[in-house]
Amino acid sequence: MRAVMCKAFGPLEDLVIEDRPTREPGPGEVRVLIEAAGVNFPDTLMVEGKYQVKPPLPFTPGTEIGGVVQAVGEGVTHLAVGVPVTGMVGVGAFAEEAVVRAGRLMQRPAAMDAITAAGFSMTYGTSMHALRQRAQLRPGETLLVLGASGGVGLAAVEIGKAMGATVIAAASSAEKLDVARKAGADHVIDYTSESLKDRVKELTGGKGVDVVYDPVGGDRLEEAVRATAWEGRILVVGFASGTIPRIPANLLLLKGCSLVGVFFGTFASVDPAANEDNFRQLFVWFEEGRLKPLISRTLDLADTVEALRLLTGRSAIGKIVLTTGQSAS
Repeated sequence: MRAVMCKAFGPLEDLVIEDRPTREPGPGEVRVLIEAAGVNFPDTLMVEGKYQVKPPLPFTPGTEIGGVVQAVGEGVTHLAVGVPVTGMVGVGAFAEEAVVRAGRLMQRPAAMDAITAAGFSMTYGTSMHALRQRAQLRPGETLLVLGASGGVGLAAVEIGKAMGATVIAAASSAEKLDVARKAGADHVIDYTSESLKDRVKELTGGKGVDVVYDPVGGDRLEEAVRATAWEGRILVVGFASGTIPRIPANLLLLKGCSLVGVFFGTFASVDPAANEDNFRQLFVWFEEGRLKPLISRTLDLADTVEALRLLTGRSAIGKIVLTTGQSAS
């Protein structure tokens, strides 16, 4: 089977595609025929050796899959051969097959195809955990989403609306804001041509926002903190800008607000029951048509480097997905 291999931490261009042997699943594992794999910002960091987790070399990058169970190991009861799945695999998604711990996978809704599934679990799982457990977003509150046209940003817009919030989407171009508006945003801000703080204050009657969702980092986060309401919650989701911001602590004191870290992967491992409950709700919203994942580009597994470069260039809208040419049908 084809697999993308990272043999040393470094430039994305050093990735290679090789034929690798098929492996049988052990106890508690399943083997999945991967039809599609989502491309996410942490994948680039992992290849470059800049992520919190450094897998043993060599490894196959990629964390998010849509596929079908091919084989089941001893002790697995919630999945069977032929079941279509979505989930996060840690590493190993950029391949035609993967042997995965069964608890990482979920049967996907019947209406969800493999490409959509490949862009669902990390993106929507992260945003659901952020807004539900970390922010405890309440109906009637106001949510500001930075980087609102990216995968997790669009998911946050949709989930925020489903949870009953007023959503303000902020991004860097009219095209990106149009996508966020179509995803349900009540208001939009182009932070390259408008003052984020002033526009938020105008939209909220001077009160500020209750929750900030930030997957971007950089200078915008401090502006957003200055635009929060009393006892606001600022969600630190990621640093797609490449810059980890330093927030003046006096701002948190003066606003009585909280800077809250969001690390979905650890949450899913530490509290699997809560994570399962999150996905039960997400799947209901998907089946009701309230969540509509935007897959903006599909590329072949052979084009992995191009896909990762599109992501790091921050030009992508929605999700980029790699397809393998594999199909269970």
